[in-house]
Amino acid sequence: METNATEATGASYLDQFRTQEETNAASNELGKDEFLKLLVTQLENQNPLEPQDNGEFIAQLAQFSSLEGIDNLNDTMTSFAESSQSNQALEASLLVGRQVQVDTDTGYLQEGEMFTGAIELPVTSANVVLSVYDDKGALLRSANLGSQPAGTVDFGWDGKDNDGNLLPSGNYRIKAETKIDDKTQELNTLLGANVNSVTLGNATREMTLNLQGIGPVPMSQVTTIQ
Repeated sequence: METNATEATGASYLDQFRTQEETNAASNELGKDEFLKLLVTQLENQNPLEPQDNGEFIAQLAQFSSLEGIDNLNDTMTSFAESSQSNQALEASLLVGRQVQVDTDTGYLQEGEMFTGAIELPVTSANVVLSVYDDKGALLRSANLGSQPAGTVDFGWDGKDNDGNLLPSGNYRIKAETKIDDKTQELNTLLGANVNSVTLGNATREMTLNLQGIGPVPMSQVTTIQ
């Protein structure tokens, strides 16, 4: 009689927790507190003449441990994401107002200031020519940089045309050419630009730099921070 009462009481408790478990399963989420309560109640109300199988008990503990580990991992990832976003915001604040180099052939000239950039030269050349055009395609300045070794060749333009006149602020196209195997080839240019602002939190979680005269450019496309 006493054993049957215990079994009935245990069954009653288990029925309650099974109902709770089914509710949580329906929402695809079982909290660790509910899981632990279910496990403890099951142990308290098991039939002493037929104790719970050790294998089943260990499996339930393993399930609880897995649930706890996933919960802790979620907390860690959330903390990591928040820390990463904070670091991005700090990095962004340090970039505003500075100049960077990006892969482009058009840049913004501030009247009276030096315009800087670089040329990517695949082979050593005896004759590298740099030309500057306005937004209508008119040639304004041409300069022979002479012999240059293979690699990245830095250059500076004083913002003047071929007659020595200062050009107004605005966008200008930079074209670099050389002869390779007796054929004239256009070279890749990296031009400097001021960072006006930085955009955070886009779909790729990558910072976007808003560059003067160029517009938005992903941080991954920046080659040099000056």
